[in-house]
Amino acid sequence: MTATRPLAVIILAAGQGTRMKSAKHKVLHPVAGRPMLLHLLASVAELRPERQVVVVGAGREQVEAAVAGTGAVIAVQEQQQGTGHAVAQAHDALAGFAGDILILYGDVPLVRTETMRAMLDRLNMGDELRAVVLGFRPEDAGAYGRIITNGQGIIGKMVEYKDADAAERAVTLCNSGLMAMRSTDLFVLLDQIGNHNAAGEYYLPDIVMLPGAQSAVIETEAWEVAGVNSRQEQAMIEAAWQDRRRSEVMRDGVTLIAPETVFFAYDTQLGRDVLVEPNVVFGPGVKVADNAVIRAFSHLEGTDVGQGAEIGPYARLRPGANIGAEAKVGNFVEIKKAELNEGAKVNHLSYIGDATIGAGANIGAGTITCNYDGFFKYRTEIGAGAFIGSNSALVAPVKIGAGAIVGAGSVVTRDVEAESLCLVRPAQEGKPGWAARFRAGMQARKAAK
Repeated sequence: MTATRPLAVIILAAGQGTRMKSAKHKVLHPVAGRPMLLHLLASVAELRPERQVVVVGAGREQVEAAVAGTGAVIAVQEQQQGTGHAVAQAHDALAGFAGDILILYGDVPLVRTETMRAMLDRLNMGDELRAVVLGFRPEDAGAYGRIITNGQGIIGKMVEYKDADAAERAVTLCNSGLMAMRSTDLFVLLDQIGNHNAAGEYYLPDIVMLPGAQSAVIETEAWEVAGVNSRQEQAMIEAAWQDRRRSEVMRDGVTLIAPETVFFAYDTQLGRDVLVEPNVVFGPGVKVADNAVIRAFSHLEGTDVGQGAEIGPYARLRPGANIGAEAKVGNFVEIKKAELNEGAKVNHLSYIGDATIGAGANIGAGTITCNYDGFFKYRTEIGAGAFIGSNSALVAPVKIGAGAIVGAGSVVTRDVEAESLCLVRPAQEGKPGWAARFRAGMQARKAAK
């Protein structure tokens, strides 16, 4: 790799996004649980740029809020006059910068850091290039702009589809729009391009065709530069991302019984020898340690799952759920903002929220922690080795001591001492023969009508 030079990044996000039919800015629609723009900024961050500029049109406030804390600043393109005009709006934000500039697109979220680095390396190989363009060869070149080369990666011509002739449209190498240039060239050359084309816009690729230094193209796979202009394209990008992630986790030692039915978030972390059954969804913020089992139809978000733990089937782990090693969360159990320590079991039909469950504790079927009074949330603490009988309600704030037993059907409103038995239920009363007399009376009344 060549020596590192100062880097600035311009991300174009000024498109109207009308085909999304959404009040949300197009670049903030998610892929794998993360806004597209933030996917791109995360990849950019690995290059440690000195400056990052996001060029927006409508929806500035949404984008500005989304990039807060990333180091990116906002520039505004008031009128949509093409990609060249959009890049020019970053001029003031880059005043005084000297180095390389990457030009990216906020609705092209999957570009890898390695590809960006390859563009910069090619720009600085020593042959005085004006620009490096990222090209690709899609299955259907459609209406993409075409790149005509000399066969050695040097660009002879770049042309938009609507301005291309039949021979140029037959070329399969297409322009992704992504470019790398030097700061000393970019804005000087932007001032020289015109809008004498079918759309009457200032095209960024026209820089390449200005007289003077030559430009080069490097190629990447089509999936990496796929853009999103509609919900259908968003779904296609999601599918492509998920397919690659499934392959990655299986290569890393995870077993997916039915890979096509498992969905990951951008930050899902799975250890080795994890088993994931069909129809599991991982939302953002999930870490699963080695040898854990995630059974079918479970949904996890914002949770840590310990080594050898078992989740599901049909379990829901909400943010703040921390499941200890060898713990068990069974079918139709919901856990929220609660800690299950090592070996604890919540096997079926229970809700555990705002709670701490001690090591080895056993929570019976139908148990709920009553954590909310309509105004505030309260915690339940269950000690190690405690046993909570089925269909119990633990009204927080409440503490169940270590080794205590709560009888089935109890409504617990006060703390329970360690190693004690808690029974909260009315005395059982039996009336011999009552049921037979009742039925006989009712049948007599029915016959009399």
